[in-house]
Amino acid sequence: MAMTPELKKKIQLVLMAATALAAGRTTYILYQRHAEKVRQQANTQASALDPDYYVTPKKLYPYDLKSARQLTQQPVWVKEGYRYSYYSYDRGTRRADFSREVGQLLPIEKLQIQDVVTDVTPGAADQRQIMAVFDKDGKSYAFPVGSVKGSSFQIYSDEMLYIEDPRALYKHWPAEVWDAIEKHQVKPGMNEIQADFAVGMGIPQRSDDPAVKTVNYPNGGKSLRVTYRDGKAAEIGPGPAAELYFTFGESASAAFSSSAWITPSSSA
Repeated sequence: MAMTPELKKKIQLVLMAATALAAGRTTYILYQRHAEKVRQQANTQASALDPDYYVTPKKLYPYDLKSARQLTQQPVWVKEGYRYSYYSYDRGTRRADFSREVGQLLPIEKLQIQDVVTDVTPGAADQRQIMAVFDKDGKSYAFPVGSVKGSSFQIYSDEMLYIEDPRALYKHWPAEVWDAIEKHQVKPGMNEIQADFAVGMGIPQRSDDPAVKTVNYPNGGKSLRVTYRDGKAAEIGPGPAAELYFTFGESASAAFSSSAWITPSSSA
C-alpha cells in the first residue's frame, strides 16, 4: 500500500512527539538526580559547618589513683545529669555510706572535687570503688568514678565529667538556648546535646527512620519525651512514668553486684 503524504506527515508528527517526550523525561530525570545531589551536598556541608562537631573537650586519661586526683586541680561539670548517685562521705573514716543514696548529680552541675579515694565495694571483697569526694552545703559526699581490682584500674571520669566549663565549650550557642538550659527546659529546635544539658540523660527509643529519633528523659522524676527530626527537637511532651526507668540511682545493694553499675554509655 502506498504511503500518502498525509500519512507520512502524521507519522512524522507522532515520532516528533515521542522524541520530545523522551527528551523531556531524560531532562527531568537528570534534573532530579542533580537536585538530589545538590541536596545531599548541602546537607553534608551543613553538617560539616555545624560548630558542635568541632568541640573537643579536654580529657585527663587517668590510669591509677594518683592520675585520677587530677580531678581536684580544676572544677568539673557533670555530663549526664540524673544518672550518677552520690552518697554521704565521712572524712574521718574515709568511708561512704552506701546504704542510702543522698541524690543524683544534676545536669552540668559544677563540682569542686576535694579528693579521689578508694572505698569498699559491698558484696565484692576483691574489688574497691574509686570515689570522687566533694562538698555541698557544708557536707561531704562521694560518687564512684571507677573501680580497682588488684592492680587493674578502670576509671570512667572522662566519660562522666567535663573539666572545662560547658558554657565556654559551646559559647557559639544562642543566648536563648542557654536560658532554656538554665531553666531546665527543652525548646523546639534544640539538639540532643542541648537537651542533655537541660534535663539530663536520655534513653532513645528504637526507630526505623534515621531522620526521626525519640528520646525519653527521666528528668529527675519529671519525665519528658522528645522527638527529634533531622537532629532538632520537634515534638516535646510528657514521658513514661518515672518508675519505668533504670537509673544509676537504684538501690546500692543491687548496684554493687557488679562494677558495671558505674560504667557510662558512650553518649557524650
